[in-house]
Order: sequence, then structure tokens, then C-alpha cells
Amino acid sequence: MGDSFTTWNTDKATALYGVDAWSSDYFSIADDGDLHVHLNDETSGEKATASLPKIIEGIRERGLDTPILLRFHDLLAERISQLNNAFNSAIQETGYTGNYRGVYPIKVNQQQQVIDEITEFGKQYHYGLEAGSKPELLIALAHMHDPEAFIICNGYKDQEFIDLALQSLKMGLQTVLVIEMPSELDLILERSEALGIEPILGIRAKLSTCNNSHWSHSSGENSVFGLTTNQILNAVDVLKEKGKLHYLRLLHYHQGSQVPDIRAIRDAATEATRMYVELIREGAPMGLLDIGGGLGIDYDGSRSNSHSSRNYGIAEYAADIIDVTKTVCDEAGLAHPTIISESGRAISAYYSVLIFNILDVNSPSADASPNFVPEKLHPHLVKLAEVENYLTEKNIQECYNDAHYFRSEILSLFRHGNVSLRERAYSNALFTRIMSKISELADNMDDVPEELAENPPFLDVYYGNFSIFQSLPDAWAIDQLFPVMPIHRLNEKPTAKATLADITCDCDGRLDNFIINGEHQKHLPLHSLKDDEDYLVGVFLVGAYQETLGDLHNLLGDTNVVSIGINNGKVQYLRELAGDKISDVLSYVEYDPKNIVERFRQLAERSVEEGKITPAQRREFMNNFRENIEGYTYFESPNG
Repeated sequence: MGDSFTTWNTDKATALYGVDAWSSDYFSIADDGDLHVHLNDETSGEKATASLPKIIEGIRERGLDTPILLRFHDLLAERISQLNNAFNSAIQETGYTGNYRGVYPIKVNQQQQVIDEITEFGKQYHYGLEAGSKPELLIALAHMHDPEAFIICNGYKDQEFIDLALQSLKMGLQTVLVIEMPSELDLILERSEALGIEPILGIRAKLSTCNNSHWSHSSGENSVFGLTTNQILNAVDVLKEKGKLHYLRLLHYHQGSQVPDIRAIRDAATEATRMYVELIREGAPMGLLDIGGGLGIDYDGSRSNSHSSRNYGIAEYAADIIDVTKTVCDEAGLAHPTIISESGRAISAYYSVLIFNILDVNSPSADASPNFVPEKLHPHLVKLAEVENYLTEKNIQECYNDAHYFRSEILSLFRHGNVSLRERAYSNALFTRIMSKISELADNMDDVPEELAENPPFLDVYYGNFSIFQSLPDAWAIDQLFPVMPIHRLNEKPTAKATLADITCDCDGRLDNFIINGEHQKHLPLHSLKDDEDYLVGVFLVGAYQETLGDLHNLLGDTNVVSIGINNGKVQYLRELAGDKISDVLSYVEYDPKNIVERFRQLAERSVEEGKITPAQRREFMNNFRENIEGYTYFESPNG
């Protein structure tokens, strides 16, 4: 441990923040210490890089400020290509006779720009959409007009939903109604007969195979959606009885999001393909096997079966699905089905990066040098001071224990009125100074006591200009781990051990779990702040679910959004979407901004009448109030 400043370099920064492990070669650290994004130059078609800090500088010059969500449309296109190429390669290498057709689940990121670009980039692969609600189906029908692509309809379906799907079939789209509940079949058949349109039906099966992901409850026989084996056979019998079994074309299953273990994926595919074969034996024509979502990404770079990783890549995932399906179908002597997958997270996660500036730092070490010494010291204070004097590497654990003991005793004495406030404050300073020295010694030790390694004595709190609840809800709700790192000064050694706090007034508004040097840590290495220079931090892999799930905690709204590309070697600022104004978020929670202004005007006018302020001051206060209500919900720099 304990590299000196003279030996620090960007290779060590790359290893420290695991950039090579989680970035899939989309990001790297340049020699000047800036983090760069790798995109395709639209003119040359060659790979080009752009500095994230310089991108932010250009955005600020154009009038938008941090926090900013950067979108890289090129990364979205590349992920779609990688997934389709992986399946197509596996198909060619194994002699698989079916096709692959991916669909993007709209729920993963419903923003219009995302769906626009998904459908644009996916055209060459006949890449479709998955809709789990009526609003999502309307989006799909407005954007997906490729007759060779699929629109998969999941979720609960009322008559209007079913009619829309059937009418789109009449117009030449391949819209599949997947039966999630037994009761849906009767309504679909009824509306099919009323409209005179034959549906393409799918059945979602509850498999016995489970996985150990965050979302394992959506897999297995106890999952909320899907039909049991008996219910599937009942549906088959109903269709047989009505002479409609030829409607049944697709079997669908879902393992949940972010499945970490390839063995669970193989097991589920095997079970589902066996079920698919049996449905053909029952007389259904089939032809489509929908393997659902679950393709994971490596948030922590460990390539393991942890919740924040996966022990496989896209190529292995595709190869295993094709291999399992081909093997089972060949054994049964049946044609290979078209494979449909509903990968969302793996497609869109890399697409977006959240960038925010650090507003302030609260460092406990600031208490290490008191500007006073109490006239009379309690014996425990004397003992605590002695700990500092005999502290060495050899007795570091003993000193750690002694400092905590005397500190605890002093706090107990204070609660009983036997120690003054000044004595308590002095003990804080001594304790802080001792813990800081222990931390410095531990940083330069090869064999650090386990308790010290896992629990750094003091952590700085870096206050970021963002809201976890709005921009990173999964970090708060399910402890999702995202790669986090500064985006500049990476050629300097970071000396602070920090947690990140947002600007909500909530103790849960913090990030305190990071992957550092390939291991889970409760602190993030950061640099000390410089006067008159913003310090910028990025959170990566946030393109899946985060924009959709974000809420208005403390009425902090959507951030500014800018889409970035490279053309002819220059950064392009392709799309800009200003974040929510305060008036916007007030209207979301049923306030009328005009009424709020009027209420404040009444207060101001009453203050004039009572002689508290002058009419000129009223004008100044009113202008300030109006300016604020139309401003950004986040902290705005004075020059912003």
C-alpha cells in the first residue's frame, strides 16, 4: 500500500477504479488525467475519444450546468450490434436453422430519445420492442413499423390493450399477445372474434428454475406472472376445443433482471425448450421461443456471480442459449425456433453517465487541532493523550482499542455531567488526531489488522450536487452498485477517503459502497478540492431503469441531459434537454406556480404596508422569487 506521489500514474488510477474491468473498453484514462469516452467517428467510422471534463466544459459554455446526464447514442448502437452479432455468430457456428430477433423492453428506459435510437439502430437487425402496459404499447406502435420485427405484449391486458394489439396485426406488424394470466385467454379470443383478426398468441411459463439475483422473486414457480404447467395445459385444451390451437406460436419465460450465473441461464433454457417441445407435441405450431431478459452486466468488474456482476459475457450467453435450444430440439427431431430475447439492462446501461460537481467537504480531521486546552483535564483525557505519544506500527491495534475505550468513557462521563463541554470537545480533537495517525500508518503497512482495513477510522463526506433518489434510485432501494469515480485529475494520487452525500436532507441520500482495487470498500478515494476549480465525479452504467424509477425527493427534478457524438474528430452536442425547473416540479405535486407567486406577493405587499420593507425592496424580492421559481432545482453556480 502507500504509493508515493512520485510513483503515481494513470495505470494505477485505472486499477484503483477498475476502469478496464467494468467499462467494456468504452472508457479509459488519458495521460493528462482526464477520463475519456470511446465513440465511433461518424465521418471516418474509426474509434475516437473525447474527454469527459472537456465535454462538460463545452456544455457549460452552452448554458447548461451540472448535474448532467450524458447520453452516448453510439454506445447504444454498439450494444445492439454486439448482442445481435453474438447470436448470429452462434447460429452460424452451430448450424442452428432458426433466427434471432431481439426486442427492447420499453420499461427499462422509456425516454423518447432512447426509443427513437433503439428503433433507428435496430432496423438492420429487425430489432423490436416489448410493451408491458397500454402506454408502452402505444409507444411501440408509434415507433416500430418493421414487419419483420416483433412487438411482444406482456403484462395485464384490458380490452383496449388487446384491440390495439390485434389492430396492429391487421396492419402488418408482428404483435404477439403473451398470456400472463389464465383469464386473459377468454378475453383475447372474444375480441379476436369480434374484430375478425386472428391473434399471435404466446404463453408465459412459470419455470421451476430460479436464480440468486436481486430479482429472483420474478423467476421460479412462485413468480407473480406466468402460468403453471396445469394452467398452460388448460389453455391448450381450451384452444383445441375451440379449434384455435394454431394461434399459439410462442413460449415465453423470464428469469428476472441481471442474472449473475450462466448455469441458471442454461438450466432455465433447457427447461423452457423441453416445455416448448411438449407444446408442439400437443399440436401447437409454435416457432417462437422468448427467453425473456436477465442478461447481466458487470457493474463491479469482478466477472463473478455476485449481484453486481455476471460470470459470463454476451458471446457465451448467446452460445449457451443456442446450444441448449438446438440440442433439445434435435433430440426431439423438431425444427429450431426463432429465439427472442428481451435484454434491456445489457443494452442501455452503458448509454448514460451521470456527472455532478462536489459542492463542499466535511472532513473530521478538521477537529484534530483545537484552539483551546481545558484548564483541568480529567484523568481519562490524560490517558487519551498518552495513547498518541506511544502509537507505533507495532502497537497500532492496541492504540486503536485504547483510544476507543477512553473516548467511550469520556462520552459516558459527559452524559452524567462529570465532564465539561470543553473537555468533551478536546477529547474529540485528541481522538481524531490519533485516528488520523492510525490511518496514515495503516496506509503504509503491508499487513493491516482486519478491523482497521475494513473500518477506516474517519471518512470525509463529499457533498455532491445531485439526488440519489432522482438519479440513482436503485443505489438507495436495492443497494445496486454503480461504478463511481472522479473524471479528471486522475494523474494525481487521491488522498481522501470519502463517502458521497447528495443534497437531499435525508440520511439515506448517500453512496458508501464502492469497488476499489477490485474489492468492496466503504469509501471512495478522491482528491482534495482546489480553490476556484470544480471537482467532477461520474457515476456510470446508469442507462437502465434509473431515469424511469427516479422520484421527486425534496422536489429535486430531472437533471439536464445532453447527447454526445463525435464527427470529423470533433465532439458533437446532438441533443439538449433542460432539466426540470422549480415551477415544473411544483406543478407535478399539484401546486400552481402562479398561485405561489401571488401568495408571496401578498406577503411582500403586507410587509410594505407594515413598514418592514420599502417598495423598491419589494420589487427586488419579487424579482428574486420569480427568478428562483423558474430556475434549476439543483444547486446553481453563481455564474450559471
